[in-house]
Order: sequence, then C-alpha cells, then structure tokens
Amino acid sequence: MRQFLLLAFTLILIPSSHAAELATVKDAWVRLPPPGANIAAAYLTLETKQPLTLSGAQSPAAETVELHSMTMKNGIMEMRYLPALALEAGKPVKLEPGGLHLMLINLKQPLKAGEQVQLVLDFKRGTRAAGTVHVHAIVKAAN
Repeated sequence: MRQFLLLAFTLILIPSSHAAELATVKDAWVRLPPPGANIAAAYLTLETKQPLTLSGAQSPAAETVELHSMTMKNGIMEMRYLPALALEAGKPVKLEPGGLHLMLINLKQPLKAGEQVQLVLDFKRGTRAAGTVHVHAIVKAAN
C-alpha cells in the first residue's frame, strides 16, 4: 500500500513540475487601462525548450483573455484575434505593444498601478494538452 501511495503521489507531482518547465516567462506586465475601460493588454516574453503552441489563456481579473496581433496596414493599425501561437524551441517570442499581446476583456474590477494580475497560459504539444504556466504580471502605465 505504501508503494502505491508513493507512486500515486509521484504521478501527481510529475505534471506540475513538468508544466513549470514548459515555458519561461519574462517581463510580464499589464498596461494600466484608462479610467472606466473594461479591457487591458498584457505583455510578456515566452521561450520554450521544445516546440509548443500557446493555445489559450485565462485570468481571474477578466471574463475572457484572448491572444491578438497588431499590424500596420495601409497606414491603419489592425488588431486581429489569434486562436493560437506556435513557439519554436529556443526562440523567444515577445508579446509587446504594437505587436502580439493578450487582451483581458471585461475586467471584473478596475486595475490599479502596482498590483499584480494572475495569468494562466495553456500550452499544447501537437494536438495534445501539454500543461499550464501561471504568471504574475505587474500593472503599470506604458512608458
């Protein structure tokens, strides 16, 4: 029985420790939205050691979190929803103002400078779920 419990405990821990190694997240921050706004943009840098796909995100601070891209087309800035983002092993991907970013939609309460927002990033390897990474992003005004 003791060996069974040890095996069960080990199997529970493996996905958790493996999920933390899925991706390295750096410089996570959320742009302080203007007063009364119910959306905010989150930025960060992702790097993985293996090919993965960022397949979604959630946050307790918002009803929905979507991945978007921004591009300039004929002098007009266009924002597009992206269902997923492919990540190559060893190649950092920056989510930054004017480019890729996460949109926090329908904020549950106003954000304040200096507070932290939790983000949960979902990853897939091929068509299978690979795990999640929890991120704490600081709210700050854009430079």
